[in-house]
Amino acid sequence: MKAGKDKVVALHYTLSVDGEKVESSHDRGEPLWILLGHGQLIPGLEKALDEHAAGDNLQVSIAPADGYGEREEGQIQRVPKKYFRDAKYLKPGMATVLALKEGGQRAVTVHKVGMSAVDVDLNHPMAGKTLDFDVNIQEVRDGTEEEIKHGHAHPPGSAAH
Repeated sequence: MKAGKDKVVALHYTLSVDGEKVESSHDRGEPLWILLGHGQLIPGLEKALDEHAAGDNLQVSIAPADGYGEREEGQIQRVPKKYFRDAKYLKPGMATVLALKEGGQRAVTVHKVGMSAVDVDLNHPMAGKTLDFDVNIQEVRDGTEEEIKHGHAHPPGSAAH
């Protein structure tokens, strides 16, 4: 079976930027489970997986435009510390997650830490970077009706919701 929209893909990956490993599913010991066509992956990686099958290995280099976008100047914003978990541990240069008022979260980089607020760069920490992925596709299957309705894959052994 080939990967494509509404297919569930289990994959192992290693992400490198500028020749340095950034993260890997191998470190967690479990593959990443993705429902394709539902915005779970950056566009370049999702496009690269299309039409591949279980057992395929891919080396994919993704330009910023198909990854986390180009860096935009003037994206520094002051945010009250209450919107960060563990705000007391934040230091300039750290990547962290900002809890949004309307729900959800956003990856940001700490620019400056003050007494009651944190200045953050709203650009994604990987914005402007070419992303190099080494991918091994473990499994491809049809997404279930429930997975498609929920917009994400349900890996084996995951609790229903």
